[in-house]
Amino acid sequence: MSLGTAREAIGPVTHGCEIYGLTMGQFSLIDIIEHCLGASGPADVTLSTWTAAGADMDFALKLMSMGAIRSMRFVVDFSFPRRQPAYCDALRQRFGDAAIRVTKTHAKFVTILNAEWQIAIRSSMNLNENRRLESFEISDDAGMVEYLHEVVDALFAEHAPGEQFDASPGKNMRDFETLARVGEQRTMFGDGATDIDLRRAGWTTERGGRL
Repeated sequence: MSLGTAREAIGPVTHGCEIYGLTMGQFSLIDIIEHCLGASGPADVTLSTWTAAGADMDFALKLMSMGAIRSMRFVVDFSFPRRQPAYCDALRQRFGDAAIRVTKTHAKFVTILNAEWQIAIRSSMNLNENRRLESFEISDDAGMVEYLHEVVDALFAEHAPGEQFDASPGKNMRDFETLARVGEQRTMFGDGATDIDLRRAGWTTERGGRL
């Protein structure tokens, strides 16, 4: 029912598309993902979410077992293990620590990537039931996917699987604050003479920064 509603609301996902929409809870982020996978065929999926629910994780795992998702990796907020320990344990058990990284995040986005498609989904929705007004945007845009992957790839390179789950909130905060650098001595939230505060300067890869 909800997938059919998502399909009707979104319409065809085509190469070069730029689709924006609102939902009042008629469908969820996992329905948008499934609809996009119907267009792309089997693909590698990356997902950033503040929280996730068991039913949606189970459905993502089902999509993997069906071959619709070839691989899947997650970025979740560092509060998730303490805020929703049962759901966090379920995520780790279903997908493994190698597929998950933790940071200070409120960003919700999905990438769907294979040889023919580079789909980026940006949304206000988490990976759970969303019985409220939510927005979503779907683009077949290689540049956007590359930009999002720069952030996620850096997170996966920075930490070994599982090491962040038992870290203190202070440790995770420090890791977040030092992740983004411009040069060797310039930190994301620094106030010193050699620091650039990216909250004011704005983030762009053209300035030589990295996340």
